Amino acid sequence: MRFSAALSVAALGLSTLASAAASWTFEDAALTIASKSGAEPLKHQLKAGSALTSAISLPPTGNLKLVLTTTEGKTGQKPHQAFLTLREFDHGLEESFPFTVKSNGKAKVDLAHKDLPTQFLTSTKPLKASIVIASFGASAPYSGYAFTLNVETDANAPPAVLSPPERYIAKPEIHHIFRADPRSPPTIISIFFAAAVVVTLPLLVAVWWGVLGANLDHFGKAFGASPVAHSLFLGSIVAMEGVFFMYYASWTLFQTLPAAGVVGIVAYISGSRALTEVQERRLAGER
Repeated sequence: MRFSAALSVAALGLSTLASAAASWTFEDAALTIASKSGAEPLKHQLKAGSALTSAISLPPTGNLKLVLTTTEGKTGQKPHQAFLTLREFDHGLEESFPFTVKSNGKAKVDLAHKDLPTQFLTSTKPLKASIVIASFGASAPYSGYAFTLNVETDANAPPAVLSPPERYIAKPEIHHIFRADPRSPPTIISIFFAAAVVVTLPLLVAVWWGVLGANLDHFGKAFGASPVAHSLFLGSIVAMEGVFFMYYASWTLFQTLPAAGVVGIVAYISGSRALTEVQERRLAGER
């Protein structure tokens, strides 16, 4: 029992030391510089912890491709972050380009000449390229100088110009030009459609009388049985038409909606009372 317990403690201690000693690094790194000019791509092999002795040149139409495998300890793993970082020697300006990493640690980054910031294109000195790999956990991150990059420029192209930095100062006064208010259509068009509606009213009354069997003989009886309901209902219909006319003529939407709401409530309440009176005559066989 004591011997097995000692073995367990020793195994736990060894595993702890192994996990503490694990660190992030990379392997099988291949750097390729390709150009659209048709020249043969240049290939270089990179190793963790050591940089290339000669500088790498990126032509104006060139593309830099870096492929590697990120490892935690001795197995390929996907880290939380992996970058190719370029640093400018003169002013310390740097920019990081993320790797696209798979679950087995296979990582790739493509960097075209046009993707570089303007500050890098105007720099007279080469750029320092580093590889950064880190993740959650106890494993130590990796950050190492990999190679030096010379960014070539096209002598026939206009030189890159740095845009001035944004300064938070008072700006010129802005004068807004708002859209003009909508206007009603010409009067002649309104008169034409109003006349068309008025002309169809006799036809509507004829159809109501001949087809639907309207009975005007009960007009007096209806108003005698429920004068308030019928009067308010008919009056609300006329009032609603008046609201629509005022909206067409001069009212705004905020003036029309409250008036239409009041008239609509009156029409709903009085209409239900009027229909109740009509239903009573219908059940009595008078209609």
